[in-house]
Amino acid sequence: MIKRKFALGLSVMLAASTMLAACGSEEEATSGGSGGGEGAEETSDFSVAMVTDVGGVDDKSFNQSAWEGLQKFGEENGLKKGDGGIDYLQSGSDADYNTNLNNLIRRDFDVVFGIGFLMEGAVKEIAAQQPDAQIGIIDAVVDAPNVASVLFKEQEGAYLAGVAAALMTETKKIGFVGGMDIPVIERFEAGFKEGVKAVDESIVVDAQYTGAFDKAELGKSTAALMYDSGADIVFHAAGGTGNGVFTEAKERKEANPDENVWVIGVDADQYDEGQVGDANVTLTSVLKRVDQAVLDISNKAKEGNFPGGETTTYGLADDGVGLADSRGAIPDDVMAKIDEYKEKIASGEVTVPETLSE
Repeated sequence: MIKRKFALGLSVMLAASTMLAACGSEEEATSGGSGGGEGAEETSDFSVAMVTDVGGVDDKSFNQSAWEGLQKFGEENGLKKGDGGIDYLQSGSDADYNTNLNNLIRRDFDVVFGIGFLMEGAVKEIAAQQPDAQIGIIDAVVDAPNVASVLFKEQEGAYLAGVAAALMTETKKIGFVGGMDIPVIERFEAGFKEGVKAVDESIVVDAQYTGAFDKAELGKSTAALMYDSGADIVFHAAGGTGNGVFTEAKERKEANPDENVWVIGVDADQYDEGQVGDANVTLTSVLKRVDQAVLDISNKAKEGNFPGGETTTYGLADDGVGLADSRGAIPDDVMAKIDEYKEKIASGEVTVPETLSE
C-alpha cells in the first residue's frame, strides 16, 4: 500500500515537472528568451505618461510637443502606448486635472507629467496625496520632493522673434496675441517687445490677451483687428487659440495674394499651419523644446536620477528655445543679424527680461 502511494506521488511529480518544463519553453519562445538574441528589440519596463491641459494633445503646440517627447522615449526603449509603456490623458476642462493625474498614478506609471502652468494646483495637491509618485510639471514650479519642475527661458526665443519681426515689418506695426495672462506668456511678451525695441524703438507692438488657450475663434478675431489696424506681423503665444491667428492670415492671403501678412508661431515649428496654396504666411516660429525636456527628465528618472524637488530651466544656451527655420521667408542677411543677437544672449552679453516691469 505504501509502495503504491509512493509510485502514485512520483507519477504526479513527474507529470508536473513535465508541464512546468513545457510552460517554460513556451514562455521563452514567446519572449525571445532572457538573453534577447541577435536582432531582439531592446525593451524597458520603465513607463511614463502625461496629462494634457485643455489645449489637447494635438494643439500643434506644447502639449503636442510633450507627447512627441514621450513617443521618442518610447521608441528608444521599446515601449508601446498603454499601461506599462507610454500614454496620455486629455483634459476637457480644469476639473479633469486631478482625476487624470490620479488615474495614471493608479495605473502604476513610473513618471507622470502635468503639461502646462494651468496644472500647477492639481500637481501640488496630488503630489501631497501621493508622496511615492514621481510627477513632472511643465511651465510651473511645485515645491515638493516628488515633483520635478521644468521651466524655459521663453523670453530668449521670443527676443529673437522680436528682432526678426522688427527687421521684416514694412508697416512698423506688429501684433502679439497671448492666451491667458500668466507668467509663462508674460515671458514671451516681454522678450518679444525687448527684441523689437533692440532694433527700432519706434515700432509699435499691439499686445492683446484672449484669456484662453483653446478658443481659435478668439485668436482669429483678435488677429483680424490687428491686421485691420495696420500690423503686418502677428506673433501668437496662445496654444490652440493661436490656430485662429493662422486662419485669419491665410484667409487674407488667399483673398489678396499681394497682401503682406505674416504669423510667428510658437512652441513647435508651425510652418505647415501657414500653408495657403503655393504661399505660406509663417515667418518663423519660437521653438520651445518641451519634447526634449520631457525626454531628458524621463531618461534621468529611468536611470534613478529623477530630479524631484528641483527646478530645471532650459534656455537658448542649451538649445531649449530658439527660432525655427524660416524656409526662406527671412532673407540671409536678416538671418545673419538675428544670429548676432543670438550669440549675445547665449554668451550672456545680453540679458533678456522675464517680465514687463523689468
